[in-house]
Amino acid sequence: MRRETLLDAALLLLLLAVPLWAWAADEPFRITLATRAVILALAGIGLNVALGLGGLISLGHAAFFGLGGYVAGVLAYHAQSYTPLAGWPVVIEGTDLMPLIWLLAIGLSALLALAIGALSLRTSGVYFIMITLAFAQMLFYFAVSWPAYGGEDGLSIYVRNRFAGLNTMDPIQFYAICYAVLLAVLFAVARLARSPFGLALGAARQNEERVQAVGQEPYRLRLVAFVISGAITGLAGALFADLNRFVSPAMFSWQTSGEIMVFVILGGVGRVFGPVAGAALFVLLEHLLGGISAFWHAWLGLALLVVVLFARGGLYGLLAGRGGG
Repeated sequence: MRRETLLDAALLLLLLAVPLWAWAADEPFRITLATRAVILALAGIGLNVALGLGGLISLGHAAFFGLGGYVAGVLAYHAQSYTPLAGWPVVIEGTDLMPLIWLLAIGLSALLALAIGALSLRTSGVYFIMITLAFAQMLFYFAVSWPAYGGEDGLSIYVRNRFAGLNTMDPIQFYAICYAVLLAVLFAVARLARSPFGLALGAARQNEERVQAVGQEPYRLRLVAFVISGAITGLAGALFADLNRFVSPAMFSWQTSGEIMVFVILGGVGRVFGPVAGAALFVLLEHLLGGISAFWHAWLGLALLVVVLFARGGLYGLLAGRGGG
């Protein structure tokens, strides 16, 4: 069995064992930490589709993360306040059903990614980075100036949204939902990476001219990857809103985009499970070092510097080797 496969299995078992131990020990806060790690890992997986498979360095993925969060927050707000989302010409009600919210978050994030990608992918390099960042910042300032949903103060979700047959207010049951979503997304992305589309996307990242020579269009490949990437990140945003029962413009901020990229770099760019390891390490450092100093990000920066200089493949590159064997 390949070393990377063993690492994947160990990571999934660890993410399952920690919350189960915390549940048995009656420590719900540790379950919440594990849930946070799983949701942030989803956001990292979304970015990794664009960055790791497509070579697209995006500093605007907070746009999709924030949109997914606000979809969950706004729909839940209207469901809980018994007010329609829109009253003319058709009455549209809010909803607190998680699967429906996820579908809307995925769909709207994919549409936003299509619009942003169609424009930004006509550029490359630093221009692409800055355009994606600009779109996210536009949405940030829009959310700040949106008084109907809290403006810069954000919007509270008083009761976590519903999932049939489960009590989502119970931390371990909500974790089970998030963990199942993570498994499904990991399976889908692993299949995507090994599919003809994934191989063509990787080829376009390495040599655009050769891909064009065999009849493939790199722009179209990257656009599809960007849309898939945005959809996954939007799903993570919807789950994050339910975790905190709160959404705010900070979900659209450039700091959020930077943190999502940190997950990918720490874990390993291009590795399917890399963002999962990176997000888990980030949450662990945040918890351990955050209690020591308010400037714990300095230590995170040092860890990131060490990874970039001495472990170019991230944690997975260091532990599994460049080839993953």
